[in-house]
Amino acid sequence: MNAEFDFDKMGGLLPAVVQDSADGEVLMVGFMNREALERTLDGGYVTFFSRTHQELWLKGETSGNRLRVVSVRTDCDRDTLLLRVQVEGAGVVCHRGTRSCFTETVPQRLTETATAATKETR
Repeated sequence: MNAEFDFDKMGGLLPAVVQDSADGEVLMVGFMNREALERTLDGGYVTFFSRTHQELWLKGETSGNRLRVVSVRTDCDRDTLLLRVQVEGAGVVCHRGTRSCFTETVPQRLTETATAATKETR
C-alpha cells in the first residue's frame, strides 16, 4: 500500500494537511510515517507521527477532539496528503485552544517592484 507514496523526500514522513470537510477551512498540518498512515486509513481517525517525541499519536486521544477521516488525497508527486475530516468533540484542533492552528497573520514586506507587480495583476 505505502509503496505508492514517496516517503523518501522527508526522511520517511509525509506532510498531512488537515481540512474541515464541511467548510474547507485548513485546521492543521501534521506528519505521517508509514505506520501512522496505515492506522489512519484502517481506523478512520487521524494518527500522526510526532517528530518531537518520535512516536505515534492519535489526534484528540486525550482531549476528545478527534479527527474522523472523510477522505484522503495525495498530490501529484505523492509526497503530501490532504485529509478532509470531521472534528469531533468541542471542535478545538489546535493545542492553543483554537479551532485552527492557522490564526496568526504574517505581515508582507513588499518591495516597490513587488507592489507594482501585484497592482498590475489585478
